[in-house]
Amino acid sequence: MTDPFATVFPAPAKVNRFLQITGRRSDGYHELQTVFQFVDLVDELRFAPLPGGAFELDAPAGLQAAENLCLRAARLLSGASGRRFGARIELTKRIPVGGGLGGGSSDAATTLVALNHLFELGLDVGALASLALELGADVPVFVRGQAAWAEGVGERLFPVEPDTPWVLLIDPGVAVSTATMFGAGELTRDCPAEKIAGSGYAALKNVFEPLARRSHPPIDAALNWLEGLGVEARLSGTGGCLFGVFGSEAQARQARSQQPCAWRSWVLQLRNRSPLCDRHPGAQDVAVL
Repeated sequence: MTDPFATVFPAPAKVNRFLQITGRRSDGYHELQTVFQFVDLVDELRFAPLPGGAFELDAPAGLQAAENLCLRAARLLSGASGRRFGARIELTKRIPVGGGLGGGSSDAATTLVALNHLFELGLDVGALASLALELGADVPVFVRGQAAWAEGVGERLFPVEPDTPWVLLIDPGVAVSTATMFGAGELTRDCPAEKIAGSGYAALKNVFEPLARRSHPPIDAALNWLEGLGVEARLSGTGGCLFGVFGSEAQARQARSQQPCAWRSWVLQLRNRSPLCDRHPGAQDVAVL
């Protein structure tokens, strides 16, 4: 019999097709609207049982703090399930840190889904998504594994099926602080609310893009280059990664071959379903809407 703990669980990156802020609540949190889609740029997580209810993390330097989201997710799940279990988590990191691609949130979501499956805890998707929200506003979308229109602080999710074009995803080498971007005085916070839509996002912008351009010249340079090609170009999240939308894989690869700088980049197709669901049927039972 195959050992379930030999399974490698993916944690995919996300991109925001647009991102706008429609207001600010009395508690200081922002009301936003965005659409999340997934790409096959993935971190990988492996799990092994540990005795005594302990949790350990094997991760790249700088990501091993006790408050790493993977460890927080594991402890949260243990408490919510009422089951005492322990695990060693091995994280292979490929998603750029501070890139606006949701890497840490995705790692936490995969930890919740994988441990729920491996230890047969029996929590349904609603329970897992509720736990995920305690870890961050964008963690539930990774748990649910479906492209979504998001509102509120990002926790109100509505499944959508947008187009799935090929993109050239670029990391210009800038790590952007989400907290700094949200705290910027010049941030636009009064965008008119849009109706939920499954497509037609080209006219909708990312409100963080002007800030990112001014404060991080490499982001500005990469966006200018993409725009010069005549394609839709977007910052993802609060940055620093960005992407251009192309009509075909061949066009995206041709553009990549002509990059004016040695940026890290990937040619990928947007996906409306997380590879966590596609590759692991045991996880799929709890990771769909």
